Amino acid sequence: MEKENTPETTIPSAPTPQPAPIKTMKEKDIKSVSVKQRVVKILVQVGLYTFLTILAISILFPFYWMLISSLKTLTEYNETIPTLWPRQFCWDNYVTAFTGELNLGRLFLNTVIVGVVSTLLSLVVTIISAFAFARLEFKGKNLMFGALLATMMIPGELFTITNYITVSAFGWLNTFTVLIVPFLVSVFYIYLLRQNFMQIPNELYLAAKVDGTSDFKYLWRVMVPLSAPTLISITILKMMGAWNSYIWPLLVANDSAHKLVTVGLRGTAFVDLATNMINYPAQMAAVVIVTIPLLLVFIFFRKYIMRGVSRSGIKG
Repeated sequence: MEKENTPETTIPSAPTPQPAPIKTMKEKDIKSVSVKQRVVKILVQVGLYTFLTILAISILFPFYWMLISSLKTLTEYNETIPTLWPRQFCWDNYVTAFTGELNLGRLFLNTVIVGVVSTLLSLVVTIISAFAFARLEFKGKNLMFGALLATMMIPGELFTITNYITVSAFGWLNTFTVLIVPFLVSVFYIYLLRQNFMQIPNELYLAAKVDGTSDFKYLWRVMVPLSAPTLISITILKMMGAWNSYIWPLLVANDSAHKLVTVGLRGTAFVDLATNMINYPAQMAAVVIVTIPLLLVFIFFRKYIMRGVSRSGIKG
């Protein structure tokens, strides 16, 4: 018997179900961590700016108080409850600061003379000393430089008595010499400029010596121009130091012919001898006048100060 040919029947397979897209625990953890990081970053930024704002207010408020006090009348200034804004602007305080017994013009002139002369002479001493420690070779150079750096650890106030005895023996009291000579040498400025000089390749110095260039000519033609930012920084800092000095001028030059502006502001020029009261608004006006030059110097030359200091701190 012949077998019947029956067609093979195929059973269709059921479609495999596709899993629904679900978020794994790992993705959830990553998102939660990123959210926490954003929150922490925002909180850190808020805390940082809050701290900086409080710090800025605490620094600027004394200047604000000085300015508004210089525009108040003496009666308003002496009130029990202070006012944060003048009821009446009294510009006569600035006139009194210039035309009164203070003689502010003479104090400005004395301070400028001492500042300019001491800065120029200090630059000469600093440049020559820094060049010697950076390029010249002599016995005991490192030992001597280390000894100079060690003196920076001693507070300058400890030398006040010995310096006063020395200048008294020389007969320099109440002269411009006593305000200039004792502070011509600054170890910090020498160190600052030496570090900048050491960044200049030594091959330039050797090539100059082969060409027969003297050390002074190499210093003046090569090293000084390349170190201009640091020299500008030293000049500004030295002028500011001479302008702000108080203790030493008070001890050695307290006469009217050589008195500096910082000493004059603390004198009796603003005291009313009849009532023995101090005219604080007029004194604040004089302080504002004295502060303006330093403020302008810092505003316009701050980038040179930062550039000179930063360049001197990197050797390469």
